[in-house]
Amino acid sequence: MKKNILSKTLIWDISLLLVAMVWGGGFVITKNALDAITPLYFLSFRFMIAGLIMFILFFKRIVKASLTDIKNGCIVGVFLALGFITQTFGAALTTPAKSSFITGINVVLVPFVLMSITRKLPGRKSIITAFAAFAGMAFLSLNETLVLGLGDLLTLLCALFYACHIVSIGHFANKSDTYVLASVQIIFTGVCCSILALFFETAPTAINTGLWSGILYSALLSTLAAFLIQNLAQKNTPSTHAAIILCLESVFGALASVIFWHETMTTKMLLGCILIFTAIFANEVDIMALMKSRKKLT
Repeated sequence: MKKNILSKTLIWDISLLLVAMVWGGGFVITKNALDAITPLYFLSFRFMIAGLIMFILFFKRIVKASLTDIKNGCIVGVFLALGFITQTFGAALTTPAKSSFITGINVVLVPFVLMSITRKLPGRKSIITAFAAFAGMAFLSLNETLVLGLGDLLTLLCALFYACHIVSIGHFANKSDTYVLASVQIIFTGVCCSILALFFETAPTAINTGLWSGILYSALLSTLAAFLIQNLAQKNTPSTHAAIILCLESVFGALASVIFWHETMTTKMLLGCILIFTAIFANEVDIMALMKSRKKLT
């Protein structure tokens, strides 16, 4: 019996590792796609495709959802949309490795976002890891004149919105159906990006096979499949396992950038990556444990 449990846990741990790899590879996919399509149209295709499939998969749950469930999903969707919009615009102006590690700082920012709600100062660990993360970002991103590039600044803003997204999910997780909450926020993000794209960007005249591959990778693997695997896996593996594995996303993002995008990592950049990863790792376990404990209340 114990062996069966261990085998089941191992299978889900491997599944989460694949999710981290898919998310990491997504930074290079997005960077390459933005050479052929504008950011908002890319996000529109990505989230409308994923949202449509989720609507079909969870149709019975969604049609039975209350107005409160829909409202909660839209609130969470605001932070998701802002996070992806700033991340994608930032990705066009920075490298995939930098984008992956700076995005990961969202975990470090969560205790400080919570502070605005609970009115309680973050603990010593949160403050120390925040200093480590921002020191790492300085090594990774500041140029010789100590100026932070616009792409890195937008990605840092993305990390803040993702932190708000994590906190908002924690707040609404025990008030709404998990799948309805996820479906609504993804559909909401797709609709918002579509409307903004129509007003502010020129529609793509042609989408080649390579671009469609990037869009489908982002919609089907990075969004739909990753969400389903993550939610199922976290019910069948310890939260500490999930936390440790998922924080490897930034590492896989950097590796993909070096291998497929031919990015050169200097010693200073590597030091920055190590500092940020250490801060992410230290906080991720606490955040995942918190999210899992809240789900048990539902």
